[in-house]
Amino acid sequence: MDDVSGGAPGAGSKNKKPRHLARSLTYHHHPYQGRHLPPTTPPSPAPNPQRPRSVVLYTTSLRGVRRTFADCCAVRAALRGLRVAVDERDVSMDAALRRELQGILAARGRGFSLPQLLVGGVLVGGAEEVRRLHESGELRRVLEGAPGQDPAFVCGACGGFRFVPCSACDGSRKVFVEEEGRARRCIECNENGLVRCPNCCS
Repeated sequence: MDDVSGGAPGAGSKNKKPRHLARSLTYHHHPYQGRHLPPTTPPSPAPNPQRPRSVVLYTTSLRGVRRTFADCCAVRAALRGLRVAVDERDVSMDAALRRELQGILAARGRGFSLPQLLVGGVLVGGAEEVRRLHESGELRRVLEGAPGQDPAFVCGACGGFRFVPCSACDGSRKVFVEEEGRARRCIECNENGLVRCPNCCS
């Protein structure tokens, strides 16, 4: 067998370039660093079992129905106590979010109610389901893999409201179109002249 690490100068010069190319071409694909590349296509990266799972909570900030508002606060507090980052979607602030939740529940044959918790795109349920899971200790297991967050965190941009005035129309819901010489409905914001906070609602 040839000695690739030493020997005659001619043999060493023949191996320098191929060895260098093999390392550079396969650095991110496979561990081979010899003179010969494998004939197969490099395998794709293995899936990451620790991929973050999104936690979405549909709530309302309206106090019209006291029980509903209390349930929303209770579920929010339970999630905050478990130190997970929550994408809270207030349906009272944006009609599109209400329609979004209605579609999710209708697809599962469930009536509309608040709050509703989804983890990793899977519907966990409302206040009663979350309460039972929390009391049994199962909620922590359901939330495994969710990104963490300090329970004391408050977004400096929206103050925790999850919405900010639209920057395109300053919350007026109208923008002036010079070409038309008139104001038109702003298409960047919702019916309240608000957009979801770009700092804490990605």
